[in-house]
Amino acid sequence: MAADVDRYRRLATYASVTVALILIAAKLATYMATGAVSILSSLMDSSVDLLASVVTLLGVAQALRPPDSTHRFGHGKAEPLAALAQSAFVAGSGVFLAYEGVGRLVDPRPVTAPELGIATMVFAILMTGGLLIVQRWVIRRTGSMAIAADSMHYSGDLLMNSAVIAALALTAWSGWPYWDPIFALSIAAFLVWGASRILRAALGVLMDRELPEADRDRVTTVVKAHIQARGIHDLRTRSTGIGQHIEFHLELDPHLTLAEAHDITDEIERELRAAFPSAEFAIHQEPAGLDDERLDHRIR
Repeated sequence: MAADVDRYRRLATYASVTVALILIAAKLATYMATGAVSILSSLMDSSVDLLASVVTLLGVAQALRPPDSTHRFGHGKAEPLAALAQSAFVAGSGVFLAYEGVGRLVDPRPVTAPELGIATMVFAILMTGGLLIVQRWVIRRTGSMAIAADSMHYSGDLLMNSAVIAALALTAWSGWPYWDPIFALSIAAFLVWGASRILRAALGVLMDRELPEADRDRVTTVVKAHIQARGIHDLRTRSTGIGQHIEFHLELDPHLTLAEAHDITDEIERELRAAFPSAEFAIHQEPAGLDDERLDHRIR
């Protein structure tokens, strides 16, 4: 099962790099033929996609390395680091595109061969749509943050390519040269907004943000459902980049032997692992009713 998950992650990264390379070649040829800044915007985005996809590929490869003597928690946070780099690439392309769009507003230029540009964008939409199907299939099975970030800006590409088609069509129909830079500026704003979303998600993992409340409630429910469990406290959770880390104090009957407490803990951990197959668990057993200092009391 773990080997399948790793293979799925690699499949998504290879597909992403391949699609980016194909689209860069197609859009570069089209931009040289049309001179449309909206095509340039899409070319810039595909170039960023390639950089981001390569970073994702390297990040996923690093994240999948097993724990070693210097990284006993594994290398999973290479994934949010890759997502962080993606946010920088996406934001940078948005700023550059905004600069180009403003320049074309000041000095508008005619768009030639808009039909070629539209055909290229339709091809890009089909390629991107196929990649998104692969990526989302992989995300459902792996929960990969880096691939999810990659998928998010490829989702934006669908909107961007549609906007480029609209800009070229409106320019060809009306002859008004400002449709092209106006759409380019809109796409630039969308890129910066997407970069901010990737940034927030990556920082949440790097700063050990708690898992969603629904996941925390599920942990508590599974633990309390065991007939021998007397309670749970000091629950702490975080994403590891490629999985989750879950730790808590398990309250048990104080008269149990150490071996009995160990067996009960193993049973609860097996039940939790069924709910969180990619998680690592750290469970501390405590006698129920013990009055001690708790993290829960210090958190407001």
